[in-house]
Amino acid sequence: MKLSQTLTTVATSILTLGLCGCASIVSHSTWPVTFDTNPQGAEVTISNAKGEALQRGQSPYTITLKSGRGFFVPAHYYIEAKMNGCTTVKQRVNAHFNGWYVGNLVFGSVIGLLIVDPATGAMYRMPERYTFFLDKAVSDNSERKLQIVTLDRVPQEMRSQLIAIH
Repeated sequence: MKLSQTLTTVATSILTLGLCGCASIVSHSTWPVTFDTNPQGAEVTISNAKGEALQRGQSPYTITLKSGRGFFVPAHYYIEAKMNGCTTVKQRVNAHFNGWYVGNLVFGSVIGLLIVDPATGAMYRMPERYTFFLDKAVSDNSERKLQIVTLDRVPQEMRSQLIAIH
C-alpha cells in the first residue's frame, strides 16, 4: 500500500471518529431499568415527564427507557408502586451523566460533544435498578384511639387490662 493511501485511510478513520459521538458509539441512549419493590409483587406504573402512564407491570418489572428527552436535557420519569395493605410510593427517577461522553474530549470529537450525544441522549444513562420499600398501611381499625365506654360494653376477657381513673 502506498504512503498516500495509508494517510488517506488514517485521515478518513480520524474524520469518521471525529464526526461521531463517543457515548453514541460505545454506549447507547436507551437503557433497561428494573423496578423492584419490597415486598415484591406490587403494581408499578411508569409515567413520562408529563405524567402520562407509559407502562404498568408487577414488580420486579423491567422496561427500556430513553435517557434523554431533548437537546442537552436528561430524561426523568415518575414511578408509582402500590400494593394492597401497603402505602403507595411515588417517586421521580432521573437519568444521570454518562461517563462515556467524556470520550469526546479525549478523541477530539467536537460534533459528538456538542451535537450527536446531546441530541441522541447518549450523554446520559439510566440506573439499572430501583428498589422501592413499601410500608404496611395502618388501617383505622388498628390505630390506638381513646374511647370512653361503660363497663358493660367492655368484653369480659379485656376487663383485666382496664386501668381505673380516680
